[in-house]
Amino acid sequence: MRARQWFLTSGLIMAAGLLTLSPAQAQPSDPEARASAAFDAAAGDKARLRLFLQAMPKGGDLHNHLWGAPYAEDFVAWAGEGGLCVSTATPPTITAAPCDEKGGDGKASVPAAGLARRDPALYNRVIDSLSVRNYDRGADHAAASGHDQFFSTFERFAAAAVPNIGPMVAVTREYAAQDRVSYVESSANPNAMRAFAEREAGRWNGDFAKTYAAFAAGLPAMVEASRKEMDAALAEGDRRLNCAQNAGTAGPCAVEVLFQPFVERAQPPGFVFAQMAAAFALVDADPRFVGVNIVNPEDHPVSLGDYALHMRMMKYLSGRYPKVPMALHAGELSLGLVPPRDLTFHINQAVTVAGAKRIGHGVDIAYEHDAPGLLKQMARDKVAVEINLTSNDVILGVKGADHPLSLYRKAGVPVVLSTDDEGVSRIDLTNEYVRAATEHGLRYPDLKAMARDSLEYAFLPGTSLRGAAECAKPGTACDVFLNKNLKAAMQWRLEKDFEAFEASF
Repeated sequence: MRARQWFLTSGLIMAAGLLTLSPAQAQPSDPEARASAAFDAAAGDKARLRLFLQAMPKGGDLHNHLWGAPYAEDFVAWAGEGGLCVSTATPPTITAAPCDEKGGDGKASVPAAGLARRDPALYNRVIDSLSVRNYDRGADHAAASGHDQFFSTFERFAAAAVPNIGPMVAVTREYAAQDRVSYVESSANPNAMRAFAEREAGRWNGDFAKTYAAFAAGLPAMVEASRKEMDAALAEGDRRLNCAQNAGTAGPCAVEVLFQPFVERAQPPGFVFAQMAAAFALVDADPRFVGVNIVNPEDHPVSLGDYALHMRMMKYLSGRYPKVPMALHAGELSLGLVPPRDLTFHINQAVTVAGAKRIGHGVDIAYEHDAPGLLKQMARDKVAVEINLTSNDVILGVKGADHPLSLYRKAGVPVVLSTDDEGVSRIDLTNEYVRAATEHGLRYPDLKAMARDSLEYAFLPGTSLRGAAECAKPGTACDVFLNKNLKAAMQWRLEKDFEAFEASF
């Protein structure tokens, strides 16, 4: 794999002491102390803090949506490449060809190609429509308004997203590289997965085993179609980044991207179960897919009404595919967005019923039944929480002291910072690190530990570097171990990145 090759050809040797100690055990080195002092000196100056954190290695972005990672400008550019159109209505939307500039049906549209120069005013309206740029949630700061703007963007750029998996992967790697992120775990579905779910949804009869048996024979063909689709998409992404010439460099081509196929929970049960089975089968068969997720607004009436059913579906399919891990969106809710009863069990069921290894968002943890007991269980079982500060602010209106980040940390629950949908939110991972520092008081050792945990709790294949006897000292045995364990190789790379970063102070 790309990252593994980068390590074993780099010729860089890590200090042996860092190989076997956890962040909590390791004594700060002089360079680490100097870096920490530089962070503290910059903490009161947001521009200086941004400069520091932009250069800081961040490990992995574990909560990243492939459709939400590109910026609106990227989608308009791809729409132009594909001969698509842009509607002139409010709000503007990317639409299929042919364009109808006269708007005979009352829905005028113009070519997306060249729009920025031809009509800058419409172009800027499109960018605002496809993201939260210039979004004003209003004087009352109603959470639902930010929520609606965020989630409405996906349908508006869907026509440019569906045929452009490869370009989306390319820009995801591009943005990660400039943000010092070495690994991205992106929620992404081959189009063949959705086609399978649409085709098999009618087989649902309420019985998990019988329904699965009815469509199981079609899963291998779905997996093969998905593989071919991803082969072509990733080749196109590599072509756009010129990875044939840039392999082994520290740029975008060195960023490792693996995928989580996802389930659309706002769909009818038959569709959800078929798509879920397709996701588990794909992870089981293709190493580029590493875990199953579930998406769509958690407060959608169907998502709420079928939540417990979805968790039982996950449990059933996990029994059929016991090696497939899950990172589930749960608790992306706030008081007032839904009735209080819906805040009391989502995280619990994701952990105790479905068996999730990671939780995405987890914002409503303080409202869960027996929240202290659940926090204790998550800390004991190392169920990590993917924290998305800007997303939670925009969608839920939850930020600063209202956010449960400190609650999780005090309970000993592993937490990692992530972007969610950085293009829609108009952010990057550095922005989330800045917010963690300025809004939650985190300091350099805290952020460094979270960056390390982003790889420790990633669904990367292989064994962790932490405590690996083979790498107690550099040598052939360690090289062989890294070559066989991508997780350890990515952790090795992060330690080397930290070593170089801290040496600069």
